[in-house]
Amino acid sequence: MSDGPFRRLFRLDRSRAGIDRAVDDELRFHFEMSLEELMAHGLPPDEARREAERRFGDVPGTRARLSRIDRDRVEHDRRREWWSALAQDLRYGLRGMRRSPWFAAAVVITLGVGIGANATMFGIVDRLLLRPPAFLQAPGRVHRLYMARTIDGKPLYNGSLQYRRFRDIAQWSTAFDRVLTYWDSKTVVGRGADTRELTVGSSNAALWSMFDVRPVLGRFFTDAEDRPPSGTKVAVLSEAYWRSRYGARRDVLGSAMWIGASAYTIIGVAPHGFAGMSLETPVAFVPITAVASDAIAPMVQESRPWYDTYHISFLRIYARRKPGVSARAAEADLTTTLRRSYLAQADEQPAIVPIERALPRGIVSAVQDARGPEPGSGPKVAVWLLGVAGVVLLIACANVANLLLARALRRRREIAVRVALGVGRARLLRQLLAESVLLALLGGVAGALIAQWGGAVLRAVLLPQVEWTSTITDVRVLLFSAVVALGAGLLCGLAPALHAVRADVADALKAGQREGTLRRSVLRTGLTVAQASLSVVLLVGAGLFVRSLQRVTTVHLGYEADHLLWVSPEMRGVQLDSTGAEQLRERMLERAQSLPEVASAARGVTVPFFFSWDVDLFVQGIDSVARLGTFTLQAVSPEYFTTMGTRILAGRGIGPEDRAGAPRAMVVSEAMARTLWPHESPLGKCVRVNADTVPCAYVVGVAENIKRSSLGDDPGLHYYLAIRQFALGAGGIFVRTRGPAERAAESVRRALQREMPGAAYAKSTTLSSLIDGERRSWQLGAVLFAVFGGLALLLAGVGLYSVIAYAVTQRTHEMGVRTALGARATDVVRLVLGEGMRVAVIGLVLGAGIALVAARWIAPLLFEEPPRDPLVYAGVIVVLLAVAALASWIPARRAARVDPSAALRTE
Repeated sequence: MSDGPFRRLFRLDRSRAGIDRAVDDELRFHFEMSLEELMAHGLPPDEARREAERRFGDVPGTRARLSRIDRDRVEHDRRREWWSALAQDLRYGLRGMRRSPWFAAAVVITLGVGIGANATMFGIVDRLLLRPPAFLQAPGRVHRLYMARTIDGKPLYNGSLQYRRFRDIAQWSTAFDRVLTYWDSKTVVGRGADTRELTVGSSNAALWSMFDVRPVLGRFFTDAEDRPPSGTKVAVLSEAYWRSRYGARRDVLGSAMWIGASAYTIIGVAPHGFAGMSLETPVAFVPITAVASDAIAPMVQESRPWYDTYHISFLRIYARRKPGVSARAAEADLTTTLRRSYLAQADEQPAIVPIERALPRGIVSAVQDARGPEPGSGPKVAVWLLGVAGVVLLIACANVANLLLARALRRRREIAVRVALGVGRARLLRQLLAESVLLALLGGVAGALIAQWGGAVLRAVLLPQVEWTSTITDVRVLLFSAVVALGAGLLCGLAPALHAVRADVADALKAGQREGTLRRSVLRTGLTVAQASLSVVLLVGAGLFVRSLQRVTTVHLGYEADHLLWVSPEMRGVQLDSTGAEQLRERMLERAQSLPEVASAARGVTVPFFFSWDVDLFVQGIDSVARLGTFTLQAVSPEYFTTMGTRILAGRGIGPEDRAGAPRAMVVSEAMARTLWPHESPLGKCVRVNADTVPCAYVVGVAENIKRSSLGDDPGLHYYLAIRQFALGAGGIFVRTRGPAERAAESVRRALQREMPGAAYAKSTTLSSLIDGERRSWQLGAVLFAVFGGLALLLAGVGLYSVIAYAVTQRTHEMGVRTALGARATDVVRLVLGEGMRVAVIGLVLGAGIALVAARWIAPLLFEEPPRDPLVYAGVIVVLLAVAALASWIPARRAARVDPSAALRTE
């Protein structure tokens, strides 16, 4: 093509229509030139036109081809120009950072703190609530199944179900193509000196078909190896345990691995990163029937085996919907199945609540356990803390915007000169935004490092049971950090950039630097007020969670958990009859009582916050005890109440006289006494346990209520039986230590291990560690709210200081004039300090108002703490005013020392 009309038009209009017009003009130009040439050779006009058209051939096709070529060239030129301009803008930003390295460092660190807080909290929320298990196929169709019932008009959600219920769902449901049972628990693994308590995952063979995995070595177990009553003792190692324990040896297949009571044959190795449905990667995956035959079957004291009873609840059940089946249809199908299952249960247990009152129904929930129909306070607190981290980022952005605005005000004359010389305002805006985005991206790198180190410490302390991915290798967290950094760069750079490029050129080129200073500082003051108000909100939240943590750590449990150990025998295949089992536990009790670090010891069967036991009760005059609530059982030795520190309020506790063959004795909790006998004394009442045909257990005492499964509204329906009358050879030992239980746990365990026969193992657990799981949400909220609130307070203080310090610098001439006219240093200090305190007070008022409005939403997350606690608000006011006073006093002192003669020469 020529450089004629097409090139000229092409340079003026590079839109699609412009390109098409240019091509048409170019073709027309060449056609006319060819026509003139043919006519110059003597052809008549008509023949010349026909010959020219013949030579040109397919004009529409040529036109389309040329248009496409030119459009590609235009797009290529545009991309090249865009990248070239971006490179220039980034070089401009880098030059600015080299000129002001301390300014750049302050911005990067400030944004890094905000982005790091968000990356840390996003990693926690993503792991607990958003991310499906690794390798899971069709995660949108996989759900955890729950059974809901109505008790006294309140919904009760059961996520821990029975193997029999799993069989009913697998057999009768039509909405699912896979149904998975899953149970992970700490189990004794190994023998001799290598024995450890490690997490083992157990499931049916559907596990492998629900995940897109292939074994690294060997094979997975099959349906044929997972059949009741005992399954096949085979194990699939996790890749991490295979490497750490066996050195990644390929000859590990076929070797034995002791898990619990049995030796399992290693048949395969799962791929790297596979954790099944667990938050912590198990060391091995085994058939559910194999584990249950060892761990669950010995607990069943009834005619039906563990896999055919509705009494033993220990499984999580997951299912995958068939393609084309909606979640609502699957839930309806599950409800029909569970009602049929409930009727089957009622045939075996006539004492359960009738189906017309229980109204059982199915719930198809998210696959993440923390997103169940009745999520605990932990996930809710985590989501709130993600929002709090966002507030910290907003405060950091406001701080950075203040810094950028201050620099823009200092550079307004430079920018005005560039505009006067012809630089477009759009180009200036793009350069300034590119600089702020570059700083934010560097802040994102700093934030990722902060999240990697600081976040790892927080997660290890507050959520130790969860296995975490390193932040710097977690693609999801890194992408989130990059998006947050980009958004932060645009957010904190837009207002200063617009302010800078919209400035009046003539006004900015004037010599006086005082002109318009106060007017231009209004935006900075507004940003500082926003920082102060948001800091108030976070500090109020921190105060409320700290108060909640104080209350939850001092709640009366009905026993002294800090000094209590639970030691139980893991028999690991050692076979003892009832007499041998009873003798073993009596030897353990005597041995524990003889240890110097032990104050007392007692036998028990169930453990608060770990394991409960309920059986049918029958009381004369009450048609159905079950409809009044769930009454949990504890079988104990005479030393129990002294060891636990549980007070007897009336009558007596279980005593030495309550032995086998004597009349059965029962101690009931205060709440149970009020529920069953509200207007009379419970002492001497007859309660039949497990069947209405057995002899009476007579109430001999009333004990104080204990917290069994919840630190909040625990119903306290609990009763105690003599272990020698009801559960011979069962349970373990409660040990009361003279000092903190954690320090004595291992020495006590080793002492009791000497009483274990053969391969049996003594397991030791502190009661405080079991309760810490319940306290963890308030602990998480208190620590992170305090950390984020402290960061917010620091950023707000720095922001206020920078605003006041900049104002003092800009008003040096004014301060000199005031001093020259007789103002004292205290007057100047009072003036500057008053301006800073006014900003702080405005922020306090706005922040307190926001906190009061938000109180209704945060109230459910607190523990017995009013969300509008005046002590918390008063403390926040005092702290913020003190920080504001300090941030204002430093520049005020500098202003008071201004030399009048030097200040008057500043203009």
